[in-house]
Amino acid sequence: MNYISTRDTSEKNAVSSAVAIKQGLAGDGGLFMPREIPRLDSALLHDFIQMDYPSRAAEILSMFLTDYTKEELFEDCKAAYGENRFPGGAAPVVSVNGQIYSLELWHGPTCAFKDMALQIMPRLLCRALKKTNESRTALILVATSGDTGKAALEGYKDVDQIKIKVFYPLDGVSRVQKLQMATQTGNNVSVSAIYGNFDDAQTGVKSIFSDANTASALNSKNVFLSSANSINWGRLAPQIVYYISAYCDLVKGGKIGFGETIDVCVPTGNFGNIFAAYIAKRMGLPVGKLICASNSNNVLTEFLESGTYDRNRKFYTTMSPSMDILISSNLERLLCLICGAEKTAAYMQSLSATGKYTLSTEEKAQIDKSFVGFFCDEETTAKTISDFYKNNGYLCDTHTAVAMHAASEYIANTKTANKVLVASTASPYKFANDVYTALTGQKATDELAALHELSAFSHTDIPAPLRDIEKREIRFKDAVSPADMPNDVMAFAQD
Repeated sequence: MNYISTRDTSEKNAVSSAVAIKQGLAGDGGLFMPREIPRLDSALLHDFIQMDYPSRAAEILSMFLTDYTKEELFEDCKAAYGENRFPGGAAPVVSVNGQIYSLELWHGPTCAFKDMALQIMPRLLCRALKKTNESRTALILVATSGDTGKAALEGYKDVDQIKIKVFYPLDGVSRVQKLQMATQTGNNVSVSAIYGNFDDAQTGVKSIFSDANTASALNSKNVFLSSANSINWGRLAPQIVYYISAYCDLVKGGKIGFGETIDVCVPTGNFGNIFAAYIAKRMGLPVGKLICASNSNNVLTEFLESGTYDRNRKFYTTMSPSMDILISSNLERLLCLICGAEKTAAYMQSLSATGKYTLSTEEKAQIDKSFVGFFCDEETTAKTISDFYKNNGYLCDTHTAVAMHAASEYIANTKTANKVLVASTASPYKFANDVYTALTGQKATDELAALHELSAFSHTDIPAPLRDIEKREIRFKDAVSPADMPNDVMAFAQD
């Protein structure tokens, strides 16, 4: 299977999956997409029910990454999703109230859903370097709103032929997230805060990727750029797996019948996680509606309601910082599937020039068939955390709470009888201060003390990756302006 750009689908520019993973971003600034979406027939889906997670992952990835052997993928999936990295198993499904089920994606080494992709992606990239006879060092460049940075750092630390540089908004992540990144170990890692928000970090990284002078300067040092953000297909493809796996677990547990339709609700900022669910649906997974859950930065909710994407709005710093995004990069992939490459390129040009674009009536109708949007403000997020704990005994983080509220609103509005699978994207302990306040109405002594106070209140254990985080050595303290990001990258490349 070959990969083409969202902005130019001509065969002359098509590349293999290994090249797409190595390169990260298409040469014209577009995102790589598979030439076609493989079909998941009923017999194969039925076979998955009795498989473990690594086996399901290897089979599904082999449908997209056709220049990798099944043996290679199975070896990598066993290593990525083993007991030592995901104690108790990857991506368990938990019943919340009989109709809502939580797909808990945060049981990995950094307590966030990004681990599900970023434990396998470094292995895929290492193989891609060999498959493409690449002798240069890959410099992974990451903009993060909190969780991607730590998960990428953990996945890529001390990996041969790879260096990784992470930028995060100085005041746009939680203290726990900041400490996770600032204390990261590894000889090939670097972290810098930036004075700005996530969109500033993401725009800066995209600008570095598209700058020919930077590429030339790096090449002279035997270095090239690649990405670990969800703009890289090697990051997005593994996310398709857990929706298919969750469906199989619901069938295996007797919660749904084989072939029964479910709805899926995803707390969304950059649109990658929910787009992976859409790909699973396009493959043939019995999914009805995809419920896009946003926080106060509700650019996606308004887009799904009106057909106009407009990032010219107030930016809010919220208790769900991984969703504090106004430019949802992976939406471009959906546009490509719905509108075609030519229209997608025009929409992206309009977004860059004016900050907005508007779909045609026909295009919006196509999106309406699969997607619906809801959003949740800060007060409602806190109330949802409290309500689900009091009424269902379910402890969720600030991002998952946004999705729980959206799922509840969708059920109330539509009277659907479908089971709703909610993507739970982070441990409540990653945002312990806000979760504790939502539950008790009281502020914790400080954000780190909140870990212990939440544990005492809820009678749950602090996850091992977050235990004693305040005692670890802080290695990275620098903060730079967005304009200085290219210089920061070049300095790290020379180390």
